Amino acid sequence: MTEMFKNLIAGEWASAGNASRNINPSNTNDVVGEYAQGSVEQMNDAVAAAKAAFPAWSRSGPQERYEILKKASDEILARKEELGRLLSREEGKTLAEGIGEAGRAGQIFAFFAGECLRLSGEAIPSVRPGVGVEITREPVGIIGMITPWNFPIAIPAWKIAPALAYGNCVVIKPADLVPGSAWALVDIIQRAGLPKGVLNLVMGRGSVVGQALLQHKDVQAISFTGSVSTGRKVAEACIASSPMKKVQLEMGGKNPLVVLDDADLKIAVEAAVTGAYFSTGQRCTASSRLIVQAGIHDRFVEACIERLKGVVIDDALKSGTHIGPVVDQSQLDQDLKYIQIAKDEGGKLAWGGEVLTRETPGFYLQPALFTETTNAMRISREEVFGPVANVIRARDYEEALTLANDTEFGLSAGICTTSLKHATHFKRNSEAGMVMVNLATAGVDYHVPFGGRKGSSYGPREQGAYAKEMYTTVKTAYTLA
Repeated sequence: MTEMFKNLIAGEWASAGNASRNINPSNTNDVVGEYAQGSVEQMNDAVAAAKAAFPAWSRSGPQERYEILKKASDEILARKEELGRLLSREEGKTLAEGIGEAGRAGQIFAFFAGECLRLSGEAIPSVRPGVGVEITREPVGIIGMITPWNFPIAIPAWKIAPALAYGNCVVIKPADLVPGSAWALVDIIQRAGLPKGVLNLVMGRGSVVGQALLQHKDVQAISFTGSVSTGRKVAEACIASSPMKKVQLEMGGKNPLVVLDDADLKIAVEAAVTGAYFSTGQRCTASSRLIVQAGIHDRFVEACIERLKGVVIDDALKSGTHIGPVVDQSQLDQDLKYIQIAKDEGGKLAWGGEVLTRETPGFYLQPALFTETTNAMRISREEVFGPVANVIRARDYEEALTLANDTEFGLSAGICTTSLKHATHFKRNSEAGMVMVNLATAGVDYHVPFGGRKGSSYGPREQGAYAKEMYTTVKTAYTLA
């Protein structure tokens, strides 16, 4: 019998009138579980619970918050293989990637447990004699969180952990497509000793519970990760609400990887293939535009194709699989649409792009590599969010840099070169929030800021100590001695 998973409201598991089936993309006959589809009323109840819990939690001591977050971290890390298997089963990442992501969630909670004890302020003299000034940080209030399907435990972790560490209360709506990992994470945090109502989980459709969260007057801030189109709607709703909400948006990317003639070919190919195609290319940091200098272009393309020939696409849970399936039929259809668009625009499909059949029914797609493309084509301008990348030929470094920056996005960018001059110049002049040298554009540390520029991000950075810019507000207090 399929297990039913409920919403968490005010510390209690609450049933809903409807439920959705969580399907394994590696085997569509496998149902991970049935997850509650919350209502507007349940979302309102969750916000009310967070509001009731906020006065006590916001004034709780750093030791209490440290112990809860550290206990959650310990359980996540102890169960990372189990959690990673659940993640891979519902989202389609390889088991190694799923376990790695679960481990990262545990590390995030450990880091922010420490942040509970590191929060500090300033005491400075006023320009007026006999007056002292204190600058402190306080929690924002009730934080609404809307998280995506592609990192179903890491992204909820890097939003929830700092919010709790800094004394906020949380209502989270995870992606309707893959709610299992978020449910497991919330269950762990709740059992770590969190007071009732501090953390609430309402699963369901974004058009129903997500919209109710955005519009609720008692929610002070929204942290969102997802598509550009939805992100704009989130921002509009936050600004239009009364009172206006603080907002943090992480959206798309069309990330360039520049390969210069002097690059180490092996390093460049590995950075391109792992960055573009691993995690099935379903990463906002994926290297979807490969900008390659003319002198190395043909050797690079040939070496990439040879590398791709050895990549195993199969069931995410099967030993030896390098790339799992696309997350669902809708995403597969989108990937195939862009492959056809690239062909119609004149791009040459140099490798892959075929739907594959495996032992179990799933959404398997062979990685696609296009050559003979320009930066003006749709395949170079729009985010595909799948295992599809295109090569753009550049005359020299200056043209490669111009092409890399010629995009509406600005999340991640990379360069492969042995030239210190070009690497240094690229780090300074790349219009991206994160820059990699001789590394894949995907793959970042949990203790440093994450975020981009232009159409990729809006608002404060996520992760690391910079997370306090989102989850705290600054107060300046004056005292006459």
